[in-house]
Amino acid sequence: MIKEITDITFEQETSKGIVLIDFWATWCGPCTMAAPVLDEIQEERGETVKIVRIDIDENPETPRNLKVKSIPTLLIKKDGEIVAKRLGSNSKEEIDEIIKQYI
Repeated sequence: MIKEITDITFEQETSKGIVLIDFWATWCGPCTMAAPVLDEIQEERGETVKIVRIDIDENPETPRNLKVKSIPTLLIKKDGEIVAKRLGSNSKEEIDEIIKQYI
């Protein structure tokens, strides 16, 4: 299961290992369509990649600080450093390819 994080828990939850962060909102159709894909990736790669989700409406500080201007946006952090950013809808294969670069 993908963990919901907040502005308060963001740094703690994304500071170690490989973390894929999903910036989303409840009103975003493409974000909703991406959720099952991310759930599937979490099930398959849960031992090597942590996937978290942050609602930009409820937590505006983190997206503002990271200059997230559109959703869906995916960020990958490795040991606390942002190493990749993808905008828009991505297929499972595309997301998997990005993750493989950092495992």
